Amino acid sequence: MVRIARVTATALAVLAIAMLAGCGSSDTADDMAAGTNSDITIGVSLLTRTHPFYQDLEAGLQAAADSNGYELLVTAGEFDVAKQKDQLQDFIIQKVNAIVVCPCDSRSIGTAIKAANDAGIPVFTADIACLADNAQVVTHVASDNVEGGRLAAQAIIAAIGGEGKVAIIDHPEVESVIQRVKGFEEAIAMAPGVEVVARLSGHGVKDQAFRTAEDILQAHPELKAIFGINDDSALGALAAVEKAGKSGKVIIVGFDAVPEAREAIKAGKIYADVIQNPYLIGSRTIDAVRSYISGEHLPPSILIPCGLFTQADEQ
Repeated sequence: MVRIARVTATALAVLAIAMLAGCGSSDTADDMAAGTNSDITIGVSLLTRTHPFYQDLEAGLQAAADSNGYELLVTAGEFDVAKQKDQLQDFIIQKVNAIVVCPCDSRSIGTAIKAANDAGIPVFTADIACLADNAQVVTHVASDNVEGGRLAAQAIIAAIGGEGKVAIIDHPEVESVIQRVKGFEEAIAMAPGVEVVARLSGHGVKDQAFRTAEDILQAHPELKAIFGINDDSALGALAAVEKAGKSGKVIIVGFDAVPEAREAIKAGKIYADVIQNPYLIGSRTIDAVRSYISGEHLPPSILIPCGLFTQADEQ
């Protein structure tokens, strides 16, 4: 994209068309450039609307949209990429001005994003990126998940004294998790006394993470710690650890710091959580849409820093 200085609405429309060249129809880009804020409709497909993280993210999206006079059409795939593809297709039929998606599957969603590209509708990803080669995304707004993974690993290394076997409850279909695990493994590699002995998927949901953690504990009775890639994974692992009679013997670190996990941290049941700012991710995503409409240059990604939440933060 090129940076656009002050121009007339007509000139801006021409440049917007140029930016979308090769992506199919440019009617939507033209409408975005020439229309008023009240004319802008943004289709949103979240990963889920049941999780507190995405509820906060949606709140950030809505607040920023309201302040700009944009209309949001909010849906959620609920972990079903086929359902999410249908939602994006509906947005294309409705001729929305932009689409925001938190992919249920970072690769499979590519065909739906490509269809939006061909229709001339700009697509933005939030929290979870698209990894499909043939799909074009204006920008991706998310936590710095690599750094978040490093923070989780550093917390575990400190908690187990730099020695012991650890496991990861994974969800490898999702780009944000891939980045978290990457950062985690990078930091663990710096501690020669710590070994990752298992990396199994819990699919990001509590009941499956519970069963995965049970399998890991049975296979590795000497396990010292578990990294859950989100709080559902961490809470599922906690239930398995308690059932196995290993409370206090297996350290658990999660990711998100949702209220239930914070309570577990306060009670000393979970050691720490990587904390994100989903509200800010949502608002920054709408800011990115606004910048695009204004013709501003956007980087490929906009990363929001993470922090570490421990029992000391509840004192």
